[in-house]
Amino acid sequence: MNKEYKLDNPVWYSLAESHKKLALTYNKTRFYNPDYCSFGAFNEIPNNSEDLVAYAKLVPSFFIFGAKPNLPQSLQLKDELLCLQMIVREKINLTYTNEIVKLDESHRAALLALVKIVYPEYFKSKTAELGNYCGIFKDNQLVAITGERMQMDDFIEVSAVITHPEHTGKGYAKQLVAYTTNAIFEQNKIPFLHVAEANVGAIKLYEKLGFITRTKISIWQIAKN
Repeated sequence: MNKEYKLDNPVWYSLAESHKKLALTYNKTRFYNPDYCSFGAFNEIPNNSEDLVAYAKLVPSFFIFGAKPNLPQSLQLKDELLCLQMIVREKINLTYTNEIVKLDESHRAALLALVKIVYPEYFKSKTAELGNYCGIFKDNQLVAITGERMQMDDFIEVSAVITHPEHTGKGYAKQLVAYTTNAIFEQNKIPFLHVAEANVGAIKLYEKLGFITRTKISIWQIAKN
C-alpha cells in the first residue's frame, strides 16, 4: 500500500507514529511538545479553534501545517509560508570533500549558536533531539549543519539545512543534505523536506541532488492578539 498520503499531513502522522511520545493532543489537533518544536496539525476541517487556544497558553507563537486554521478572536494569523514539499526516492551518489561529523550533546551549544544566527524561529531547545544531526567544522568552528525533524514509520524529514553566512557557496549544504538523505535510506525510510517556494537557490540545489516536488504545503504562523 502506498503510504505517501501521510506526507499530506506530516505533523499529524509524525505525532501519531515515531514522535508519538512528544504529542500534546487537544480534541482533534495534535501538537509537538513545545520544547522540541511549536508545530501542530489537525485532520478535520474546520478545526476546533479551542484546541489552538489551549496550545497558545504554552507558547508565544506557533505554526500549523496544512489547511488554513479557523482562528478564535484571541489569536491572529501572523504569516503564511508557502513551501514545496520535496521527496527523493534513491540514494544520492556524491563524493564528500569535507569531513562530516555526527553531532552529539557535546556539540549542542555550537549547534544552537549557529541556528540562532540563521534560523531561530523554528528551532527550540530540544529540536536537535528529534533526529540525527551532522555538521562540518572549519578551524574548530561549526559552520554548517543538517538534521532530521519530523519522523513517521516510513518517512523522515531532512531539516535545518544551515550554513554560516561567512561560509556559504562552498558546497557544505550539498554534502550534508546528501549525507543525511543517504543515512535516512539506511534506516529503510524515505527522505522528504520542506523548502520555501521563494527560496529558488535551495530548490535548485535539492533538484540537483534528485529531489522532486511532491506537493505544496502552507505553514501558518499564529500568535496571540
